[in-house]
Amino acid sequence: MYELLKTEGRAKRARVTTVHGEIQTPVFMNVATVAAIKGGLSAGDLHSIDTQVALCNTYHLHVRTGDKTIRKLGGLHQFMKWDRPILTDSGGFQVFSLSDLRRIKEEGVYFHSHIDGAKIFMGPEESMQIQSNLGSTIAMAFDECPPALAERDYVQKSVDRTTRWLERCRKEMDRLNSLEDTVNPHQMLFGINQGAIYHDIRREHAKTIADMDLDGYAVGGLAVGESHEQMYSVLEETVPYLPQNKPTYLMGVGTPQNILEGVERGIDFFDCVYPSRNGRHGNLYTHRGTVHIRNARYELDQRPIEEGCGCPVCRAGYSRAYIRHLMKAQEALGLRMCVMHNLYFYNHLMEEIRDALDAGRFAAYKKGMLESMEQGEGD
Repeated sequence: MYELLKTEGRAKRARVTTVHGEIQTPVFMNVATVAAIKGGLSAGDLHSIDTQVALCNTYHLHVRTGDKTIRKLGGLHQFMKWDRPILTDSGGFQVFSLSDLRRIKEEGVYFHSHIDGAKIFMGPEESMQIQSNLGSTIAMAFDECPPALAERDYVQKSVDRTTRWLERCRKEMDRLNSLEDTVNPHQMLFGINQGAIYHDIRREHAKTIADMDLDGYAVGGLAVGESHEQMYSVLEETVPYLPQNKPTYLMGVGTPQNILEGVERGIDFFDCVYPSRNGRHGNLYTHRGTVHIRNARYELDQRPIEEGCGCPVCRAGYSRAYIRHLMKAQEALGLRMCVMHNLYFYNHLMEEIRDALDAGRFAAYKKGMLESMEQGEGD
């Protein structure tokens, strides 16, 4: 159930009630691709940094360890000891990212596994079956993510097929949820809007899928080659045609700046690998810009990553100098600390956004935050 609590312009402040607990939005979903955060964080760690939702990957869990095995072990929540909501993406993005290893047909997509080259077929029904085996809170519809700058004719045909696939996904999910032995009979289904950077295709697709009355709606196919300005333009033209009384999810985006711009344009859910990936490379987010912890300037710096930060790393008093030493020495502890700080930063950026929306001052908060982060290195 989605409860819209407050609006400021197009920005939305809401609460989503699921079988695995409430989600306060806007929310950032921490990416646990193979049921783990890259950087050595456990489910307990995710609790400690106030994570609301974990995102896992259907395709990757299907090819290794296998969704049927995970089902036998009680589903994803039991498998990874995570008791809050999980969203599973459908495998549709791998249709885009594994373009050298796949063939797209009306029935679905024929893959070669990126691990061992084994042949795989995944269509709408198979994607729903895998996600049902995983037992996630929210399942994503199977779609094709065309390149943002693809030719118009290709994009239109792709979007039409994605619509047909969505109808098949909904039918199969209804069937799976009705089974007596299903892992999560309350699994929710989000549809995905596509259309590259063609505003008219995006709008028409948004209208079509809005009529299906799904549990939520995502805007996909962005941050895949277009400029930030093109992304924001697509959101401005598309989101108003998606139901305001349902959650809206911007897939795979992005930077703190992208998130602030997305919230302003009506987005509830975000996910991105940036905080964990950048953390593993020693690039740490703060309210005053990014700290590149490997730089020599931090060799004797005894300050925490960010003064006043409540993450377990900063709160414990670990210094920039020590974290730099760990990263230079290629110690796993350094990766863990950097990823933990960055994910905490993202989770608490969202909390600050929610607080600002509650107080009716999001526009002022956004302006101040963008100005602060543009100062440069986070000193």
